[in-house]
Amino acid sequence: MNPRRKSRLFFIVSILIGLAIASGLVLYALRQNIDLFYTPSEIIYGKDHNPSEKPNVGQHIRVGGMVVKGSVIRDPNTLKVTFKLNDIGPSITVHYEGILPDLFREGQGIVAQGTLVAPTVLDATQVLAKHDSKYVPPDLEKQMEKVHKNYGVSSSELQANPQDVK
Repeated sequence: MNPRRKSRLFFIVSILIGLAIASGLVLYALRQNIDLFYTPSEIIYGKDHNPSEKPNVGQHIRVGGMVVKGSVIRDPNTLKVTFKLNDIGPSITVHYEGILPDLFREGQGIVAQGTLVAPTVLDATQVLAKHDSKYVPPDLEKQMEKVHKNYGVSSSELQANPQDVK
């Protein structure tokens, strides 16, 4: 091989190796900031009803669902709030300390972000409420349709009133 070609090849290969190492280090550094999205049913049963795809205790996740009516418990002395969150299946408990969004109320759709401290308990660091009674975030709608296809529930029934569908 020509020495000039050899040096160019060595230069290109070393650049590619450098980019691979840099990309790996960036992904390693950001892995703690990646929050996976789940519905309450997926937390309990696993994605696609696969128990090996359940989130692990201690994992940072986002959970989307509806606040169960009658489940909001506020501590009168602090900003601590505990409530249940469900989609159609079972509920999970969410603990949050802070000021809730103005649109937060029972029967409303929310997305909670935090750490799973027990198999069905989320310690939330952020709670986001949806802005319209007919609006469902696209990722939540897709997840709810995918999870509940097995239950025979249509997307129109999910949007109508998720609390009443059994």
